[in-house]
Amino acid sequence: MSHNTEMKHLSPSDPPASRVFLMLQGPHGPYFWGLGKMLRAAGAAVWRVGFNAGDRAFWFSSKSFLPYTGTPEAWPETFAEIVANKGVTDIVLYGDTRPVHALAIEKARALGLTIHVFEEGYIRPYWVSYERDGSNGNSSLMGLSVEDMRVALDKIDQDNIEPPAQWGDMRQHIFYGALYHWFVLFRNGAFKHFKGHRELPVTREFLLYFKRLILMPQHYLSRGWHTRRILNAGHPFHIALLQLEHDTSFQVHSPYSTMPEFIADVIQGFATGAPAHHHLVFKAHPLENDRRNLRHEIRRISAEYGVEHRVHYVRGGKLQRLLHSARSAVTVNSTAGQQVLSLGIPLRILGQAVYDKPEFVSHQPLEEFFSHPDRPDTRAYRDFRQFLLETSQVPGGFYSKRGRQQLLRLVVDLMLSQDAPDVALLSGTAPPRQPLRLVK
Repeated sequence: MSHNTEMKHLSPSDPPASRVFLMLQGPHGPYFWGLGKMLRAAGAAVWRVGFNAGDRAFWFSSKSFLPYTGTPEAWPETFAEIVANKGVTDIVLYGDTRPVHALAIEKARALGLTIHVFEEGYIRPYWVSYERDGSNGNSSLMGLSVEDMRVALDKIDQDNIEPPAQWGDMRQHIFYGALYHWFVLFRNGAFKHFKGHRELPVTREFLLYFKRLILMPQHYLSRGWHTRRILNAGHPFHIALLQLEHDTSFQVHSPYSTMPEFIADVIQGFATGAPAHHHLVFKAHPLENDRRNLRHEIRRISAEYGVEHRVHYVRGGKLQRLLHSARSAVTVNSTAGQQVLSLGIPLRILGQAVYDKPEFVSHQPLEEFFSHPDRPDTRAYRDFRQFLLETSQVPGGFYSKRGRQQLLRLVVDLMLSQDAPDVALLSGTAPPRQPLRLVK
């Protein structure tokens, strides 16, 4: 390929027929394929770059699939060549910090492309995040104050948007994760230079996903038993929300490189500041697959501080049952922090998060927080949450069929709009959003 440096890039204000979307890596499963079909139905051209056999397995057209079989070092130049030869105007990706995406974004900004970033929802599990240019610690939300959001919300009629009683896609998420890694493990011969964005070998990733899928019933029973034991004991307790150690929001937007580092800080603060009759509950992420023995780490560190009988570990699953009885919560930057704030429970975070606003997130030293936590301003949080729901949060999901259908009804129009959702709301040009009416 030859790079045409004088090509003209189009903007989001151009009609769909003038737009050329280049899709990079997406969520496990067929969501990106469905999104590409909808963009083509709108009149745009769509191409997909695949970096491994898992990417290829869920893209059902060889004509629009561009396998990248080169080395990681050659990717930026190849990306620029694809953009030039295909006349790309927009790139679409899931997560903006994995190496192939970070390098592509850097090039895309220099070339004036529109960058569409998907992520798991800031408010989960009934929404996903769609933003332009970046997400999490790279999101434009980081630079907005609650007052900025209130001014924007005053310009529109707001809907009271609440989640449905029952809807989610955890089982499908785990299934597609295992299937994706099976293809990478057993069908990846054409992608010899592929290197995943996580440290574990693909073989280990597949086995962990498969083990998690098989043990779901056992984990369900264990989680229920430990939850009942904590609630029936009657002790006041605090919750520490664990995250996936390999997740980019933990690795890139926090001061920690391993989960035991966070665990040690929390236990030290608890042992120093919490009243002697209080307990501490570490709640695992719903997708935790035991790549590290967190239960052992928690026991070891709590014993070092002499609080092993007051510290507990509960496997993943729904948080609400424990959270309703908690005195406070601590996390690095988990999106579950927003569940804490929605209940008016004091929250301390130790990393970067889009919801880190001084009105409702504590910045006290941990020992002081466990002793006398600051109460959040629940009115300010409600305004923040409403701003998210009017902008970056789109109802639906990546993994279940119902979730994908709901998401695609709305997100393609947002992608084809001239302005990003937050920019449109701040400038007063946002179109009305469809109310959340999910099938239960």
